[in-house]
Amino acid sequence: MFYRRLGEAGMKVSGIAFGGWLNFDNGKMAQEQARQIIDTAYEQGVNFFDIADVYAAGEAEKQIGSILKRYPRHTLVISTKVYFPMSDAVNDQGLSRKHIMESIDRSLQRINTDYVDIYFCHRPDPETPLLETARAMDDLIHQGKVLYWGTSEWSGAQLQEVCDICERYGLYKPQAEQPQYSMLHRERVEGEVVPVALKEGIGMVVWSPLAQGMLTGKYDEGIPDDTRFAREDWLRERYFTEHNRQIVRRLAPIAEKLSVTRGQLALAWLLRQPAVSSAIVGATKPEQMQENLRAAEITLSDDVLAEIEGVLKA
Repeated sequence: MFYRRLGEAGMKVSGIAFGGWLNFDNGKMAQEQARQIIDTAYEQGVNFFDIADVYAAGEAEKQIGSILKRYPRHTLVISTKVYFPMSDAVNDQGLSRKHIMESIDRSLQRINTDYVDIYFCHRPDPETPLLETARAMDDLIHQGKVLYWGTSEWSGAQLQEVCDICERYGLYKPQAEQPQYSMLHRERVEGEVVPVALKEGIGMVVWSPLAQGMLTGKYDEGIPDDTRFAREDWLRERYFTEHNRQIVRRLAPIAEKLSVTRGQLALAWLLRQPAVSSAIVGATKPEQMQENLRAAEITLSDDVLAEIEGVLKA
């Protein structure tokens, strides 16, 4: 495993991170199965584990936190998030000072830790002034409950605006942005977010780097019954298009020449981007985790990158 600084921060995160979204949401994974996958990731050098309060209404934080508790805390980088509604209460959502201050305490209790390394604003909140959100995050850092704060799915303009506010008022600025970024979802990120991330020293920790499995090639011949696309209609509608299928098929010869899988090729393609600190992956089996981790060992030449670009822009 290789490690990169989180943007310009001193803290380093593993190039491949483990995410607890679909696999640990709504009780989809048994505890022993979850433990085996997380153990595999940790033993192979993964130090970054990403969760959120909204995943299974806090149950993902509890489950993953109970497994991570077995490891020395200083060897872990744990992130969680705040924004989405956690109840029907009018203030139990968004990025107001009230919701942030109450949510961090509940998340820390569920994860069973004294602090989180990164606390993400899970989406931008148009109803709360950016200064209010930034000051709340700055206070959490001063309180020691959060080491770094970040954003997720913010536009480049929103990132720049909040960085400017933090500079003006002497506040800790966001150190990470978590966008959806993959070979099949790139234009907005590369056009808007990457330039600001590089300028402001913000590390991107990207989610859905395999386009929910589309880039692995397992949907070349259709949708198997035991897959996410079979279970989740919205995933199937978003990713399972003929255009995407053609791209993924054309990537196969490139991967074969390098003796790697298409999933590994897709991850290596992301990790060559200077703005990317880490790619967040999930797994339902330890073997899948091991396969993803091998992407950290792959270096793509300029010729291979040009060939990939030809496929993606065809």
